[in-house]
Amino acid sequence: MLVSFQYRPRKSVIERFDPRARWIASFALLFSIVLFWDVRLLAVFFVIAMAQVFLARITWKETHRAWILLIILSTIMIVVNTIITGSGTIAGVVGSGKPVFHFEIKIPLVGWEIRYALTRERLWFALAQYLRVFSIGALFLVIPFTMDPRIYGVTFRGIGLPDKLAFTMDLAFRFIPTLARDYQVTVDAQRARGFELEKTEGGLFAQIRRVAPLIVPVTMNSILAGEDIANAMDLRCFGLKKRTWVEALKYQWPDYLLIGAGGLILIICLILRFGLNFGNFWFPT
Repeated sequence: MLVSFQYRPRKSVIERFDPRARWIASFALLFSIVLFWDVRLLAVFFVIAMAQVFLARITWKETHRAWILLIILSTIMIVVNTIITGSGTIAGVVGSGKPVFHFEIKIPLVGWEIRYALTRERLWFALAQYLRVFSIGALFLVIPFTMDPRIYGVTFRGIGLPDKLAFTMDLAFRFIPTLARDYQVTVDAQRARGFELEKTEGGLFAQIRRVAPLIVPVTMNSILAGEDIANAMDLRCFGLKKRTWVEALKYQWPDYLLIGAGGLILIICLILRFGLNFGNFWFPT
């Protein structure tokens, strides 16, 4: 049985919009965000994204795992690629500016010199990356928690995707929650049989062997569940003709306003970026 994220009706402002309009507006904002490296403009998009989170009425208890994952991944990426190595920055940011912190180390035996300089420009670039990542993450993080899982397929079909791709996206949104449910069921079943997951002695290889009774059943169950879904779709001749959906979606005037607002923001951002050449990397002098 497929499960989904912790969706529950909240009667929020966000849920009143058609899910297709929400996806279209979110993609318009996504394309607008990636155009800029200016912290001032990225801060505006960050405020818009966090306003959506506030209007969605989702709680920290429901979404804290997603936020923690976003924080960890973005921090590792930005610290390694920007702060430490500088490989993820714009070419002019790495070698310019006055260092706020620097050191030099010389290895006596081989004569190697390790030099590092952390400039103000690189710190501002890291801030711009954080704003970009969190703005995009906040835009799409609220969707699984505020969108009825019964309308995943018809939503993607209504956007214009073919039936096969729409159903694939439906299954993809349900895969991680289903995998987490199967893992928890397997852990409970193994503990009932005396399996001690918290045991720490034995070293690294012993720990890997101890995880096998959990990973193998979860993996096999996912493979079998995928085969069952594929067989059920084949028996219903899925893909031979244009399919119909049980749920029906209809645009209302607020949905057109939301789509229009997203399109207008994207057009303005395109003019600023390519017409006026505004939005390149910026930091206060």
